[in-house]
Amino acid sequence: MYELSVREQAVHLLRGGAGTSETARRLGVPVGTVSWWKHRDLAKRGELPGRKHTTCMHCDGGDLNRPAYSYLLGLYLGDGHISHPKQHRVPSLFIACDDKWPGIMDAVEEAMRQVFPALSPCRVRRPGSHNVKVYSKHLPCYFPQHGPGKKHERTIVLAPWQQEIVDAHPWEFLRGLIHSDGTRITNWTTKNVQGAVRRYEYPRYFFTNTSTDIIGLFTGTLDAVGVQWKASIPRPTGQVNISIARKESVALMDTHIGPKY
Repeated sequence: MYELSVREQAVHLLRGGAGTSETARRLGVPVGTVSWWKHRDLAKRGELPGRKHTTCMHCDGGDLNRPAYSYLLGLYLGDGHISHPKQHRVPSLFIACDDKWPGIMDAVEEAMRQVFPALSPCRVRRPGSHNVKVYSKHLPCYFPQHGPGKKHERTIVLAPWQQEIVDAHPWEFLRGLIHSDGTRITNWTTKNVQGAVRRYEYPRYFFTNTSTDIIGLFTGTLDAVGVQWKASIPRPTGQVNISIARKESVALMDTHIGPKY
């Protein structure tokens, strides 16, 4: 233990430009102790190397990239999860991405960087996929839908400020939902035309989810942008398929979303 005056002298020398070894020699203190004092002083001032001050739109009025957030919100509701294991000091948001769609994986990471510009997303390898992950103590502020249990086992309702963003950027929200729990496929059928059997192909979009609340958010947003859809009878598992097959609606979806990539 050292007197407070010794630590204050060390901090004064360090802030004045003296090196750790020089400060330790002048005060007769071990280098490791001076290094710890330096670390504590930098942390107190928020100047640790590699650390950036993060802001939150709710806690301290930080800016928010609203289109990127609308996309990330759709991804979270579709196939995202917020986890807070005991061994980590802050919670993490991860979006599960299939390795078949590297372009979507890049888009997920870019959205995280735009919503949380002071943070650095990472990718965690899983069999056949990666979890794109970011850590922040403010995640519950951005995603108040977070809670114990699975999403379909609890109520999912957007906060007024979230609904305002989705209303302003509906296609980004739909794109996030499709990129997570949706797909674009090409169906085909045959018709007998004047005695000849002809094959016809037509694209369609599907979105599958078990949460009736999330299905409602998806279909409500489709209605808002003028896309027609049909819902399947719920499966025994509770999953519901939303199909978009009308030519005009598929063309509209292709314009704003398109196939996975």
